[in-house]
Amino acid sequence: MAEAVARKKVSITVNGVLQEKEVDVRLLLVDFIRRDVGLKGTHVGCEQGVCGACTILLDGEAVRSCLTLAVQADGRSVTTIEAMGTPDNMHPIQEAFQENHGLQCGFCTPGIVMSVCSFLNDNQNPSDEEIRESLSGNLCRCTGYQNIIKSVQCAAEKMKEVQVVK
Repeated sequence: MAEAVARKKVSITVNGVLQEKEVDVRLLLVDFIRRDVGLKGTHVGCEQGVCGACTILLDGEAVRSCLTLAVQADGRSVTTIEAMGTPDNMHPIQEAFQENHGLQCGFCTPGIVMSVCSFLNDNQNPSDEEIRESLSGNLCRCTGYQNIIKSVQCAAEKMKEVQVVK
């Protein structure tokens, strides 16, 4: 006989829009974002918190959404890559990655951009060593990281020039 699955109503603000849904208490935040909210920019990679592809901002802090339950985000604010900018109005981090060829296949890019956003909100003048350390939780199989580091340096400069909403 099948075991009853516990469910809970959650209220999560995703990219400024309140999402009220009843979810399985075991539902991962990444699955909530992708399946229940319909935003596909947050990628599922390793499903173990190692690759960083699923990184989002939870109340402004970078977290792995594959290690976070949707119920843990109840009453909180989630920001995904979809809120960062548009092709016509990119966020300075996105501009920097485009200008410095900081991506290739793009699979890791949303998670890296979200990690960089949190990092640069805390450190406006990062050294190369600090950038490397901040990216240590994001795996990229394509770039070799040099252009990603250049992109983060450029993004830091751009964010100093422009008042960016965190």
